[in-house]
Amino acid sequence: MRVLGVDPGLTRCGIGVIEGTSHSSLSMVDVGVIRTDSDQPIDQRLLHLERELTQWIKKSAPDVIAIERVFSQLNVRTAMATGQAAGVALLIAARSGIPVVMHTPSEVKAAVTGSGRADKKQVAQMVKKLLKLKVIPQPVDSTDALALAICHYWRGSGNARIASALSQEKSRMRSIRKKPR
Repeated sequence: MRVLGVDPGLTRCGIGVIEGTSHSSLSMVDVGVIRTDSDQPIDQRLLHLERELTQWIKKSAPDVIAIERVFSQLNVRTAMATGQAAGVALLIAARSGIPVVMHTPSEVKAAVTGSGRADKKQVAQMVKKLLKLKVIPQPVDSTDALALAICHYWRGSGNARIASALSQEKSRMRSIRKKPR
């Protein structure tokens, strides 16, 4: 499974792509950050973000896109910009027909470090370790995007197995009910 993680932001939007076949075989495919000029009008910044995200999706061909859910922010202006950037990513995913999931920062921290209260440095160290990287990707937005992708890879594959098992069980129960007595 290949997962594209998006740490939404208007000035810096982190992007990280991972893939793997099991929990122990994760690898980084690509990582980066999309920057927009804060001197530009908001519509132009969102347009630039849309173009760059579209290119990342075309280039990386993800199976799923994981986006950070804006959970709470004390700074309303920052929360709005983050929400706008997340909205662009959601729209592109929908337009591309790629499943999208959202995870809160606490979910990501817990999945990657074992603690929902881990700081950014702990998350970055674990991303480096889990992906067997020589250095921590910079800026932190790109590391956060990789952490989002890892979180979904682990949670999403488990959720998919559960959904498959439930579906099989429902089918089995339907076939039992249809058998004549």
